[in-house]
Amino acid sequence: MRAATREKNSGKGGFLQNIEPITVARTLTEADSGKIFMLSSTGGAYAITLPTAATGVEGLHYKLIVEEETPTNDITIGAGSAIISLVAKDAAGDAAVSTAGTQVSNVILDTTAQKGDYVEFMFTKGEYVASSMSGINNGIQTS
Repeated sequence: MRAATREKNSGKGGFLQNIEPITVARTLTEADSGKIFMLSSTGGAYAITLPTAATGVEGLHYKLIVEEETPTNDITIGAGSAIISLVAKDAAGDAAVSTAGTQVSNVILDTTAQKGDYVEFMFTKGEYVASSMSGINNGIQTS
């Protein structure tokens, strides 16, 4: 039934994105692949855990979007043992927090992030490749 609502012939207006809110700590799974997550931290800082290098499946992909203007608290997205190769840009085109070739396992959506800032992850060859865009300098950071 769920898939029928996303089919062009379902009468629902064509292909719809699978959008889900996150407001508390969450571990993403293979079943979550392809979803777009809208993130709010009004209830406090929390972490989102991605599948690790050992449990990741080739082609997993997630998009996470900041839903609140200047989030109340940081949101940490962690990949455990997996490396994240991130291309990060801000509104001025600054790629200072890009991580290609380094050993980074966390992306942090900072309290300075803007509504609509996003990060996309795809798992391939035992690591995540990711891209992000922020409307402000250092709205998205790494550790």
